Amino acid sequence: MIQTIRLANSQDYPRIMEIWESSVKATHDFLAEEDFNYFKKIIPEDYLPNLEVYLITENEEAQGFASVAEGNLEMLFIHNDARGKGFGKKLYQFMKDKTGLTKVDVNEQNPQAIGFYEKMGFKQVERSEKDGLGKNYPLIHMSL
Repeated sequence: MIQTIRLANSQDYPRIMEIWESSVKATHDFLAEEDFNYFKKIIPEDYLPNLEVYLITENEEAQGFASVAEGNLEMLFIHNDARGKGFGKKLYQFMKDKTGLTKVDVNEQNPQAIGFYEKMGFKQVERSEKDGLGKNYPLIHMSL
């Protein structure tokens, strides 16, 4: 099992979106279908081209991805089939060492993610009633 972390490129977008979809379906059961479809459309069009996205791979197949902007962990997703195998922790540690990230926003309805970030040393500092796009998904703002 050879694990590596590398910068993603546009050829990786289909796999990134497979990982995103698998992860979101497993952990974001609160997400309305129209919002799921909205994010599925805008992530490869608007987000991925404008972020440095890193992939964690095993035997050259991407199992997860993450990105940081301005000290905020913008995304960290692990394919549902690969969850619980340490990919998230390894990818998080890589991103922290590389970027010095100090913050993450987590959907309040995703207690697994909140628990993961608490294990990584984050504390809840604030709550917003709506997400960054003004949708009705409360966010927990966490900081190291």
